[in-house]
Amino acid sequence: MEPILLDGRKRAAEINERLLERSRIIIEAGFPVPVLATILVGDDHSSRVYVKMKARACKRAGINSRIIEMPATVQTKDVLSLIGELNRDEAVSGILLQHPVPRHIEEAACFNLICPEKDVDGVSDVSFARTAMDQPGFRSSTPLGIIKLLKSYSLPMAGKHTVILGRSPILGKPLAMLMLNENATVTVCHSKTENIRELAGQADILCVGIGRPKLVDSSWIKPGAVVVDAGYNGGNIGDTDWEELLPLTSACTPVPGGVGPMTIVTLIEQTIESAERKYSSGSGIPPR
Repeated sequence: MEPILLDGRKRAAEINERLLERSRIIIEAGFPVPVLATILVGDDHSSRVYVKMKARACKRAGINSRIIEMPATVQTKDVLSLIGELNRDEAVSGILLQHPVPRHIEEAACFNLICPEKDVDGVSDVSFARTAMDQPGFRSSTPLGIIKLLKSYSLPMAGKHTVILGRSPILGKPLAMLMLNENATVTVCHSKTENIRELAGQADILCVGIGRPKLVDSSWIKPGAVVVDAGYNGGNIGDTDWEELLPLTSACTPVPGGVGPMTIVTLIEQTIESAERKYSSGSGIPPR
C-alpha cells in the first residue's frame, strides 16, 4: 500500500472552514468577537514568528488576536499580574503564554495562574489532570492536534503500540495521556531510557518531539509504522529524516506542513470553544 503523507496544512484548512462558521454564529448572536490574548516575553526570533502565525490564523478563523509584548527583563510577578488581568477581562476567550520564556521567569507558576476556562493551550496542572482523567477541559494543542490529524486519516490508535520520544509537559506527557484515552498501549522514552532505538523500532505509531534535527532515520522504525514528527529545528527541519522514512511507513508527517498547522488550528478551535461555552446558555449558540 502506498504510504500516506499526513498533510496538516490541508486538514487544518478544512477545520478552519468550520471554525469560520462557528465564530460567525457567535457574532451574529450579538456576542463579542472571541479574542486570543498572547503574551510574548522577550525577543526570541522563533517565538515572534510563531506568534505572528497564530495571529494570522485567528484572522482566518474570524476571531481577534491581542498580542501583549513584555521585555525580557520583566519579573515573574509582572507576568502573573498580566495573566490576572486577562483572566478578569470579559472580552478574552483564550490566554496563551508563548513558550519558552526567559529562564528567570517561573513558567509553571505563570501557566497555572491561567484560569482553566481560558487555558486554550492546555498548559496548566488542572488541564493536564483533566486530560489524564479524560474529563472535559482544554488539551495541550500539539498533542490534540496530532490526535485530530491521525483521526482525519482514519488511522487507528486503539490497541496500537505508541512509542513517544520525549516527555515534555506540553508534548510528550499529555500526548501519552491522550493516546491512552484512545486505548493505545503507550511507551514514553526520554534521555535516560536505555535501548531507545530498539523501543522505537517496536512502535506501530512513533511520535517524536525531542528537539534533535533528523535524529530518527530508517534504522529506528519498523516497516509500516506511522511516524509523527512534532519536532521543529532551525531551517524548518524536524526530528526525523521524514523524506527518507516516508517510503518505509504506512503514514508520515512532513516538516513543515504536518503537525505545526494542526497545533495552531487546535489552539484557535479551543479559543472559539471557550467563547461558545461562555455564551451558549439560552443564546442559540450550540454548547460544546
